[in-house]
Amino acid sequence: MTEAAPIADLPPLQHAAAGGRSLAYREAGRGPALVLLHGIGSASASWRAQLSSLSDRFHVIAWDAPGYGGSDALLAGEPGPQDYAAALLDFVNALGLLRFALLGHSWGALIAAAFAHRHAARLTALILANASPGYAAASPDIRRARVEGRIADMHEYGPADLAAKRAPGLLSPNANPSAIEMVRATMSQLRPGGYAQAARMLGLANIFEDAPFIETRTLVIGATHDTVTPEEGNQRIAAAISGARYASLVGPGHASYVEDPAAFNAQVTGFIGTAP
Repeated sequence: MTEAAPIADLPPLQHAAAGGRSLAYREAGRGPALVLLHGIGSASASWRAQLSSLSDRFHVIAWDAPGYGGSDALLAGEPGPQDYAAALLDFVNALGLLRFALLGHSWGALIAAAFAHRHAARLTALILANASPGYAAASPDIRRARVEGRIADMHEYGPADLAAKRAPGLLSPNANPSAIEMVRATMSQLRPGGYAQAARMLGLANIFEDAPFIETRTLVIGATHDTVTPEEGNQRIAAAISGARYASLVGPGHASYVEDPAAFNAQVTGFIGTAP
């Protein structure tokens, strides 16, 4: 599989004043805008291969979600996907992005779906990769255990040890060491408060509540070795969105865009390039 881009290639953090908070982001390239939303255990730095390789065709913008990296947290103690989507609206408005393609990975896919439901006119395309369905449809006991378990693990281990514990499970057994290290290094920089807010959002989220209302051209990407958000779940999400396409990446695990960026980026450029 393709080696991950080195850290030296990572664009620097910038900051935008958006909706009364400072939101951090990285950007590269010119052309049609493509906004990238990371997952619950990640940050803008995880998109270095996309910022490097997709910037020859797109203006690529990867944010640090509220409470992550250099971004201010949300005020709500238990925010829902719509709260993060509102922060995203403030963010793209601050950057002057009128229309753009939106790509959300895992937890970020919940934000992307909520945004697409409420602001379809702003989007040229929507990509949901290794999408989390959220926990809201589970029983109260299961939902509570999943949310509180995430928060308790962060409290017990701290970001660095949690990253070392979890990073290998986010990739396939065949992942190269540089991809594992990239996932670990990014996760080790998590801010516990922002992570706890994101975990609580998972407990309130159900992507199938937004899916029927998404009118944007949509691609859902799954991966054959994803044990976190398995393919069958992503196929169900694609089936719930009218006209959505589904693509399977053969080989990588959950962090597919890190583990096999060449195959992932090919799906992104192929899909966005078919826009009318």
